[in-house]
Amino acid sequence: MRIGMSTSCVYPLPVEHGFRLAREAGYDGVEVMVTRDERTQSADALLRFSERYEQPILSIHAPVLLLTHFVWGRDPRVKLAKSAELAASVGAATVVVHPPFRWQAEYAIDFLDIVREIQADAGVEIAVENMFPWKAAGRAMKAYMPGWDPTPFDCDAITLDFSHASLSGQNSLELARGFGDRLRHVHLCDGSASNSDGRIFDEHALPGHGTQPVAEVLVLLAARNWDGGIVAEVNTRRARNDEERLAMLVETLEFARKHTARRQPSAVSVGA
Repeated sequence: MRIGMSTSCVYPLPVEHGFRLAREAGYDGVEVMVTRDERTQSADALLRFSERYEQPILSIHAPVLLLTHFVWGRDPRVKLAKSAELAASVGAATVVVHPPFRWQAEYAIDFLDIVREIQADAGVEIAVENMFPWKAAGRAMKAYMPGWDPTPFDCDAITLDFSHASLSGQNSLELARGFGDRLRHVHLCDGSASNSDGRIFDEHALPGHGTQPVAEVLVLLAARNWDGGIVAEVNTRRARNDEERLAMLVETLEFARKHTARRQPSAVSVGA
């Protein structure tokens, strides 16, 4: 089971920084978060970094954040198609995408059909990520369509993010079981707060530093001989320098390897 690192772990540092630290920490590859940095959008640039730092590109995260609103234009379908094309060009097997925002109504209506069409055309897997409800002034907002939880979606692949599960007040182990074979990608992190506590931002804490059953989910996947992708997506912005940042990334990798190496079906109910 390969353990990769998202370049978002070092954001807002340059994408090359992510490749370098992934190699120094000992990861098996990287997930590239497409941002306004043109190098994250260029197959040629990414392949140069991949070769230079001996880090294969395992996955591409589509530019679906508010801060990437104008990357590759404003049409979300175009953004997803370009992400899939980029993934195919760099040899990445997976594209991570968020559910549509509510105001992207036309895209949202056909979202699952669009995912299937682009997935087939590009020959890559598109894994829809679990998100979380938004709140403003204590009131819930319908930010995503058809919703923030992909459990009922008619899609082939899902990404599980532990920090998002925490903020939404969900249990990641229950989600992993509910996703079943559709769980194809994991964003390795942790969280301890939910928006019911008044929190509005997801933490992306190091695994084991929150309250989500991260270890149990990894053990479950190992017991299933799961062949999906695990990618660290932790927040290292509190690191004062690269030495501290590297230590956080190494700790995350060691956590993943420890718990994916333990094949203990008795630790969790794999048949649930």
